[in-house]
Parts: sequence; C-alpha cells; structure tokens
Amino acid sequence: MELGREVSFPAGARIFEEGGRADHFWVIRDGGVNLDIHVPGRRSAVVETLGAGRLLGWSWLCPPHQWHLGAEATSPVHAWEFDASEVLALCERDPELDHALLTYVVEVIGRRLRAARTRLLDLYGPYGSGSPG
Repeated sequence: MELGREVSFPAGARIFEEGGRADHFWVIRDGGVNLDIHVPGRRSAVVETLGAGRLLGWSWLCPPHQWHLGAEATSPVHAWEFDASEVLALCERDPELDHALLTYVVEVIGRRLRAARTRLLDLYGPYGSGSPG
C-alpha cells in the first residue's frame, strides 16, 4: 500500500480504453466501474461491473501491456492507484509478494474471462449462456 496513491474519477469518466497502454492499476475504495469490450458495428458491451475492494486492471502484468477491456466509472469512484513498474520492481525484490500477487491476479483474470464469455453469449449466442440470471 505504500506505493499507492489516492485518486478519484467522476461518474462517466473513461478510466482506460481497450488497446491502450496498461501501466497502472487500481483498487476501488468506493464507487462503481463498468468493464466493457468493443463489439464491431455495435456499442461496447458491458461484461462486468466492479465495486469496492475490487482490482481494476490486470493487463499491466502481461506483455504487451495493453488493456484487454475498457473501463468507465458508473458513479464517482475513489481508488488507490498503483504504478505497474514500481510494483513489478518490488515483486522482483520480494518473491513471496510476487507469488501472492500473481496468484491473486490469475484468479481475477479467470473471473473476468468467465464474465466476458457469459455476457457475450447472452448478447450474441443463439440460446444465450444457458446460465440463470
């Protein structure tokens, strides 16, 4: 947490765009953020909504360090922002932190992948995702 700094985003602010350079990440303190994916010929599809305590951004960890999704504040957001290069340097010096952070981020990636798959099937699959609600 010593590397984090407090930031805020107003409702409607685009925090990052799919394909942009991923060099920061955030832990949301309060507020809501929609994660969306570009759909050619249509408006972007919201694949997940994040709230307090959730990690916003994981693409900083994986080359080519470009956002895989876009993010927009749905309400005023307060968060802790972290510079990816500083966190990665700290992880190089602390293998336990590196392992714990990587384990956590892999879990987040898995959840986001499942959410994106389900949402896209609901929107564009002939029978939806098949999941209730």
